[in-house]
Amino acid sequence: MHGMCLATSSGYNEPMPGEDAMKRADSGVKLTYDDFLLFPDDGKRHELIDGEHYVTPSPNTRHQRISSNLHWMLRSYLEGHPIGEVFYAPFDVVFSDFDVVEPDLLYISRERAAEVLTSKHVKGTPDLVIEIGSPGTRKRDETIKRRLYESSGVLEYWVVDPEVDIIRVNRRSGDSFGRAHEISLEAGDVLTTPLLPGCELPLAGVFKE
Repeated sequence: MHGMCLATSSGYNEPMPGEDAMKRADSGVKLTYDDFLLFPDDGKRHELIDGEHYVTPSPNTRHQRISSNLHWMLRSYLEGHPIGEVFYAPFDVVFSDFDVVEPDLLYISRERAAEVLTSKHVKGTPDLVIEIGSPGTRKRDETIKRRLYESSGVLEYWVVDPEVDIIRVNRRSGDSFGRAHEISLEAGDVLTTPLLPGCELPLAGVFKE
């Protein structure tokens, strides 16, 4: 059939953006930051911990309110006490080529910022990391992520539990976190930290609807 023009599409069999990285994740291969950068921008949170791929669905309304409350409270304090900066997700924290996470909130002191803050992400260890839990992430937050933050040198790690209105504070003592200190809305507790001298965070404000 000489002379017949056959329509072709050069991109017909090309993989969609991020498809190769997702296939590698499904294959059990240990992934790196280069793979992480290829994950699709699908509204979900993609993270790597020891090269393993974790996906978290988009946050719900309560989660976002708590995140907004905490960010506003911390930002208000830092405006009057310019000793560092607070950031919120999505913002990559690259601990290593195999460990890349997106905490809900994080604080970096002015002293540490020069070492770890780049124009694109955090490359190194924040002073404070805050994760707002959900039924699907609670176990990961309390175990896998706690170990990662502990081994990476994070000074404090707060785990917010919206189900029971409590915050578990993991504070570094030497080379590891001490036993988590639990504070609650029901008890009328106020969260303080030596990282932010004079800062008081009433849990009534953190969990405000």
